[in-house]
Amino acid sequence: MTAGPLVLRRARSADAAAVADVWLRSFDAALPTLRRAHPDDEVRRWLREVVVPREETWVAELGGAVVGVLALTPGWIDQLYLDPDVRGRGIGDRCIALAQERQPAGLRLWTFQVNAAAQRFYERHGFVAVERTDGAGNEEREPDVRYAWRPAG
Repeated sequence: MTAGPLVLRRARSADAAAVADVWLRSFDAALPTLRRAHPDDEVRRWLREVVVPREETWVAELGGAVVGVLALTPGWIDQLYLDPDVRGRGIGDRCIALAQERQPAGLRLWTFQVNAAAQRFYERHGFVAVERTDGAGNEEREPDVRYAWRPAG
């Protein structure tokens, strides 16, 4: 993976293909037993036509290469995905710090119950599990957990 300083910047339409590559690689690496609800081309279209242009979407770059994506909507982290090759380097920590800075009143997010690593990551950053479901409300029909973060004080 590329070296150099980490840059967090707003995503541009030209980033959509790289964002999709990171999203797909990350999802498949983190959730190898989970069947995605949509094929690659539909995921790419959704990221290109919805997430990048309509959400507050940020990319993490190392050496000019997109290695992470963070998408925010009011009060929510909708997407946080890192290239599997850069996990454990503090990039996710920086993305969470940015999300908390951008949404200082608090944040919520969903993750799958099978994704224990993500749950540990969010809990380390002060998120608390507030709801567990059987998955009936998500397209994958996979049990999930909703997390919430509120600033101290």
